[in-house]
Amino acid sequence: MGERSEAVLWSAVAVVLVALAVPWFLWDDGRVVAGLPAWLWWHVGWMALAAVAFRAFATRAWGVGIETDQPGGGGRA
Repeated sequence: MGERSEAVLWSAVAVVLVALAVPWFLWDDGRVVAGLPAWLWWHVGWMALAAVAFRAFATRAWGVGIETDQPGGGGRA
């Protein structure tokens, strides 16, 4: 996968995670699951998903769009 398409993919993942961060549809919902409000379980699941996504990003794509393959790194010494 090219660096540009990889950057677009990770940007899309970030947008989806941000969109799912606030459970708008669970506002005014009084359901309780295992003694905790349903919206709290949503956040537990979201944090797990965000952790998996960040680990995948950190191991596969850290530096995409920033680091170069040029000798010397193209940055400051």
